[in-house]
Amino acid sequence: MITIDVLVSQTEGLNRADVELWVRNDWVKPEAVGNVLSFGEIDVARVILIHELRDDLEVNDAALPIVLSLIDQLYDLRRHVRQLGEVIQEAVPSDLRAEVLQELAARNR
Repeated sequence: MITIDVLVSQTEGLNRADVELWVRNDWVKPEAVGNVLSFGEIDVARVILIHELRDDLEVNDAALPIVLSLIDQLYDLRRHVRQLGEVIQEAVPSDLRAEVLQELAARNR
């Protein structure tokens, strides 16, 4: 966990006002201990993502919530697909698992 000051000092081109705005907009959700914001690894990655979207890809503030929502949905879907794969690997008999994989391959041709 790091503070907003450390985060800003470690990220070129990032300023405190922007990070505070992103927290107020709920685009980043660090832990608040009293008046001090503590950013975990995921929070830092999200701040860097927002910074890159805005500054490098020129995504404007009006579009950022939509882009972030789509990215969140994509990551959530990936997590569900990974979990589904784990369940299939652990709970489905190997012969049925082979049939499922064969059917998936046939549909992807």
